[in-house]
Amino acid sequence: MEALIEVNGLEIYAYHGVLSEEKTIGQPFVFDIRLTLERCPACRSDRVEDTVDYGEVVEVIYETATDRSFNLLEALARSVADALMDKFPVDRAEVRVRKPRPPIPRSVDSVGVAVEVTR
Repeated sequence: MEALIEVNGLEIYAYHGVLSEEKTIGQPFVFDIRLTLERCPACRSDRVEDTVDYGEVVEVIYETATDRSFNLLEALARSVADALMDKFPVDRAEVRVRKPRPPIPRSVDSVGVAVEVTR
């Protein structure tokens, strides 16, 4: 039995981007995470010890997003995906990261990237 663990709309203020202003002033980044467990013991046991604690997932994302500065969203997303794969027994990590207010001279809701890492 496969299970998905999701964290959606996690906003973290950080200092990523190509422009020096982005690294100095910072901006919000929004994360959507999907972790796949090909086997789900917790689906039958109803024990948190048998699954991935999404509170811990949020902390790993926060630590990774604030530990260093990235130029590109692609590198940030991949770093988060790798950290989640290293920390948790998941088979796939999908990470979407968006900039709600990108420094471009046009009106957009957001810009973003998505990466997927599998074992």
